[in-house]
Amino acid sequence: MKMLLASTILAAGLAGLAGTASAADCGTVTIANMNWQSAELAANVDKLILTAGYGCKAELVAGDTVPTLTSMAEKGEPDLAPEAWVGLQPEIVNRGLKEGKFVEGAKILADGGVQGWWIPQYIADAHPDLKTVTDLFKHPELFPAPEDKSKGAVYNGPQGWGGTVATAQLFKAYGGEKAGFVLVDTGSAAGLDGSVAKAYEAKKPWVGYYWAPTALLGKYKMVKLEYPAAYDAAEWKRCTSVANCPDPKPNGWAADVVQTLVAKKFADRAGPAMDYLGKRAWSNETVGGVMAWMTDNQATGEEGAKRFLKTQEDVWTKWVSPEVAAKVKAAL
Repeated sequence: MKMLLASTILAAGLAGLAGTASAADCGTVTIANMNWQSAELAANVDKLILTAGYGCKAELVAGDTVPTLTSMAEKGEPDLAPEAWVGLQPEIVNRGLKEGKFVEGAKILADGGVQGWWIPQYIADAHPDLKTVTDLFKHPELFPAPEDKSKGAVYNGPQGWGGTVATAQLFKAYGGEKAGFVLVDTGSAAGLDGSVAKAYEAKKPWVGYYWAPTALLGKYKMVKLEYPAAYDAAEWKRCTSVANCPDPKPNGWAADVVQTLVAKKFADRAGPAMDYLGKRAWSNETVGGVMAWMTDNQATGEEGAKRFLKTQEDVWTKWVSPEVAAKVKAAL
């Protein structure tokens, strides 16, 4: 009996040491807290799960796309960029991967970063034939322009946005003006958001440029129109993305790859935490819904992360082991 008790105590002690060693191996992890809402939410989810579930000492550090990816490629710091829009800085990302400064984690936005032209769900339901930009341009009467009801209107973003340039070029390429449509300049991000909200609350027609994941598309259900032409990267670079290009050709709009990047030095000691970082991904609908709640409640990234973990266990528990899930739930 004494031997059995001693064995039990020894086993418990070894398990405790193993847990301590695991936490020590993970150690401090610095997480880039990017300055947009979905990235802030992702950083806080990672902080909570890595801390409670894997015993890491997780710290948030201020970040943005260019400085964070450049620092990771040159110095291997910070340890983690949860939401890196890698297509925006392909040369930096490829260099960092080639030189072994960081490794790839999961594509955190499973749908990718999506830009394009959207219509409200209630319009799509009422007009199931409206599936593409070509379909749209057959029906200017369904989307009357605010200043000339005889014309159809496509709402564009403010000047200076890449999506605004692409929308104007695709409008020309697909013959929007000839089809009886006009582009409406919304003037600012607030103006664009306001045009969507005003139309949606009144259940009025609306079509225009937007992107996901965003709080606005988390609140208002929208359907993205498809482009008849396949995405052509060379044409996009030649003309679709160039404001003064006179002869744009029909093109598609590719989803942006949005991926987690992990510093190699952290990946090498992260142990089971790397399994989590390799699986952690959510849909635009999921993250957009949380962001809409954050916006409506003026909530912080930490508050949004806690709400997500408490209300959507069916999503995040698939990323971790049952043991880790139990630790996170207990911490909440």
